[in-house]
Amino acid sequence: MHSAAKALVALENKFWQSMVDEDVDTALSLLNEPALMVSGHGTIKFDHEGYRRMAEQGSMVVTAFKLSEVDVTLPNEDTAVLTYRVEQSIAPRGQSRGGTTQEMANSSTWVRQGADWRCVMHTETPLENAA
Repeated sequence: MHSAAKALVALENKFWQSMVDEDVDTALSLLNEPALMVSGHGTIKFDHEGYRRMAEQGSMVVTAFKLSEVDVTLPNEDTAVLTYRVEQSIAPRGQSRGGTTQEMANSSTWVRQGADWRCVMHTETPLENAA
């Protein structure tokens, strides 16, 4: 895997870990402003303060994750698209029990800004019959 691709996979994992750790500042350091998300809940465009509200006040939290089948495409030197499967465990905020595990197909689009990469768009789609 190309060194830029390895770095981007590491950044994607770092973002996921920031959700598990509820480390909003690390997540924000990796997000473009504004950023976009497409999920089963619809589409959303948010700035850093909007992400902070979602991350700190949302009813569910990510408690664990595992990425697989990661592929990185660099259409140019300043843009990257990652596609992958993720097994994610989520639970109601403040509860260590009662969570669920989901398997999703995701993509993230990253853009280089100077020496740093920022995630500008993320999509997630539940996988049917994933067990």
